[in-house]
Formats: sequence, C-alpha cells, structure tokens
Amino acid sequence: MQGLVPRPRFAEFLNRPWRKISRLRASSTPDYANQSRGVLPRFYSEALPPSKGSVVRVQGDEFWHMSKVLRMTISDRVELFNGRGGVVRCCIQKIDQTGLDVIALEEPQVFLPKGTQWHVFAAFGTLKGSRADWLVEKCTELGASSITPLLTERSPSISENRVDRLQRVILAAVKQCQRLHEMSMNPSTKIGSLLPIVAQSKLSFIAVAEATPLITTLTCSRVEASGLIIIGPEGDFTEKEVKMMTEAGATAVGLGPNRLRVETATMTLLATLMLWSDSQQQQDP
Repeated sequence: MQGLVPRPRFAEFLNRPWRKISRLRASSTPDYANQSRGVLPRFYSEALPPSKGSVVRVQGDEFWHMSKVLRMTISDRVELFNGRGGVVRCCIQKIDQTGLDVIALEEPQVFLPKGTQWHVFAAFGTLKGSRADWLVEKCTELGASSITPLLTERSPSISENRVDRLQRVILAAVKQCQRLHEMSMNPSTKIGSLLPIVAQSKLSFIAVAEATPLITTLTCSRVEASGLIIIGPEGDFTEKEVKMMTEAGATAVGLGPNRLRVETATMTLLATLMLWSDSQQQQDP
C-alpha cells in the first residue's frame, strides 16, 4: 500500500529487543512514568541533539505550533522527543522565518517501553466518518504498541488517504497523552498473513460473540512480553475466519451480551488487557 512508512515485519514485534537508539544513552532511572509526564511543553523531532550543548533545527508543523500557536520565543524551554523513547530538555536559541534552533540543556536519554506490548489487529477499514480516527486515537492513548488494519471478507480494504490521516492522528495523540514511544501504524494485512504471527505469539485474543467471557479467561492466563488483540469488522468475522485463527492459537473471548461496534470492542478489549497486565506485573516480586 502506498503512503506508509516501511516498518519491521509483524513477527519481529513479538520478540523484538528494545535497545538504545543512536548514541542516546538508555536511562537506568526506574521512574518511567514520571519521565513520560513532562512538565515542559513537549514536541516531536525525528532527530534529537546527540549531547548536551548541541543544536537541532525544528521545522514544519512543530515549528508552527511552537511559534504561532503557543507564541514561544527565544530562551523558552521545551522538551523534544523522537517517538522511540528518546527525550531531552532544550532551550530555544534562534527563531527565523523557516524554523527555530533549540540547544540541549542536558544529555538526552532513552527510556525502554514498560509492560506488555499489545499489538492491535482491527478490521476498521470500512468505518465511516471520524470513527476510525477515534479508534486509532484511543489505541494510542491506552498505550498500544502497534495497530494494523485487518482485511477480512467483510472489511476488504482501507483507502490510502485515510492511512495518511491516521498517521497524523497518531502523532497528535502521542503528544497529547505524553507517551514517549509512538504507536506504529502497520500496512494492512489479510488474515492468512496474520496466522503465522498468531502461531508465534504466546498471548493472543480474538473477540468473538458468545465466547468465554474475557475476565474468566484471564484468571488462567499469564502475562507475557507481548500480545495480540484481534477485532473483527462490522458484521463480525465469518465462522471460517474464526476457526482459522483459533486453530492457529488465538483464544476466543467474549465482551458481554451486547453487540459492540468495532471501535467499542477494540477499546473494551485493549483497556481490560492493559489494566490486567499492569496489575499482574505489579504483583510480581
């Protein structure tokens, strides 16, 4: 599909080692939560200053936001993050018509992701209006590691211009909720391509009407480093599709007696699993 930034293959997410980025130093500070709730205005920059005293230039939408919307000026302090765990406090050094220069006030740091990395596969390609935007935005806020449009018999495509828009929605949501790691938007995939990923995953859940309730299933499940969340389209998966995924290793779970929209089911499953995995890890010695 055109318009997407190439990403690592899906299977690499399941056991991908998180390492320090570039020359930034990985932080040993245990208080990741505090670092992801910065007190300074935070802006995205693909490139961060490599060391204290070094300078990077900010242009484009972030420059517009800083200079025109917030009316920031020379000597104002900000935080820059790169969406891969890197963050650094900076000071605006220079402003001109095309951008601004910021100087690092400290050595930049990289923080590794914490908790289970949940990868969402949702058949939202046929959602109308702003519903797909809302789904992607809330997945970002809840901390999903990646989201993949799932192509099924009842949701066979997703438009390219919508994908470009969703990338912008993700970045805006990352900044709003102040997470340090950007949620990855993967190219759309068919169920046949998803099956090997399910087979490799130790923790994968598929929302299916009238299946065993999710909470009941979680009482005999254990937390893993990563997991898959699979949500069907309007009209649900076909019986054949459900059989293919459960035979590959996915666990069918129910989300209550009512029929849920795609975005509602996604939020219900993701929020519950995020809270469950977090509580389980808090209990571990």
